[in-house]
Amino acid sequence: MTPTPVAEAEAPLISLADFQSLLATQHPFSLVLGIEVLYVGRGAARAVLPARDTHQRLGGIVAGPMLMGLADLALYAAVVGATGQPQAVTASLTVNFMRKGVGTILADARILKTGRLCTGEVTLTAEGSDEPVAHAVSTWSVPRA
Repeated sequence: MTPTPVAEAEAPLISLADFQSLLATQHPFSLVLGIEVLYVGRGAARAVLPARDTHQRLGGIVAGPMLMGLADLALYAAVVGATGQPQAVTASLTVNFMRKGVGTILADARILKTGRLCTGEVTLTAEGSDEPVAHAVSTWSVPRA
């Protein structure tokens, strides 16, 4: 699935390199999980959770907390890309787990509404599959500039 930016013609309000630097300095948990942000657009993002034994639960499937962390981080990238506000925080996150995820997991996020409260969604898929592993919706609180 290809991320669909809110306004493709508009550049994101943060570059991919600057977002990766922000993660390294302000959000080190992403490094612990090994999440890599591949794309940041104006209201869209793509991130990947690599296949690791430490991400698995019984049965060899990717654990729910790993999927939730990936979804949250992908949506954060989309929010910052749309608003330029790295101080944005998650106000709500609802995840529907649809099938077991095995191996590398991709997250494609897009913002549905931008403002003081941003709303977005993210679809998680196992690499090589079009079938969703999980779907999340989230609301973010964005501070005034």
